[in-house]
Amino acid sequence: MLAGAIACEIVATLSLKAADGFSRPLPSIVVVIGYAASFTLLGFALARGLNVGVGYAIWSGVGTTVVAILGVLIFRDTLSATAIGGIVLIVAGVVLLNIGHGGNPEESASPGGASVGAPVGAAPHGDA
Repeated sequence: MLAGAIACEIVATLSLKAADGFSRPLPSIVVVIGYAASFTLLGFALARGLNVGVGYAIWSGVGTTVVAILGVLIFRDTLSATAIGGIVLIVAGVVLLNIGHGGNPEESASPGGASVGAPVGAAPHGDA
């Protein structure tokens, strides 16, 4: 679900440039449908137990990184050394989030898992 949400967000964001200020109908429709699908899939992932902070961080971080790279490849955007450093930090953050949640965030976050804000190593709800 999260991967689908990210893919839809990437397509929608790239379509923003093609929509040319929403003056071109087809790319404008792709933007609206893409973001609606992205938020819907992100909501489903959260409903399946994905931690909201981790899920949103991964969704936005991966989306931002991929859009920045594709912007260079598709639209000939330029990135400064500082921007490239920022992308490296985003990727490192996403990797650390995945490591901290046992790999796949959708599989490691269960409805019965530790509560948000619980100390590291805290027992799941109701377990002592």
